[in-house]
Amino acid sequence: MRRRIFLAVVLFLTSGLALAVGTTFDAAAFDQAQKSGKPILIAVHADWCPTCRAQDPLLTELLQKPEFKDFAAFRVDYDGQKDAVKRFKVPMQSTLIVFKGGKEVGRSTGETRKDALAALMQKAL
Repeated sequence: MRRRIFLAVVLFLTSGLALAVGTTFDAAAFDQAQKSGKPILIAVHADWCPTCRAQDPLLTELLQKPEFKDFAAFRVDYDGQKDAVKRFKVPMQSTLIVFKGGKEVGRSTGETRKDALAALMQKAL
């Protein structure tokens, strides 16, 4: 019984982390965001990746700033969404891609400095 409670608590706590940055990638929602002309952030994430975990709070904070509030942010599960990983030609987790006007305008892998992440996102404005 204690083990079940422990596992339930772990699942609850980690489920909140899984969607810290944006929503789970959906091809139709991404295509719609591109058509609307919104700036888009794609975060390719793996739960086991320490760099991805370091990026999460920084991106979450940046997405709450007024200049980035209009971003459509999507999280691609590196291990579970292989079609999306291939679509974006991503060689490894912790890759961030920004789009403006339907076109990719910036990409970064492994970056964890907030100012560099903000500069990447600025490219999509």
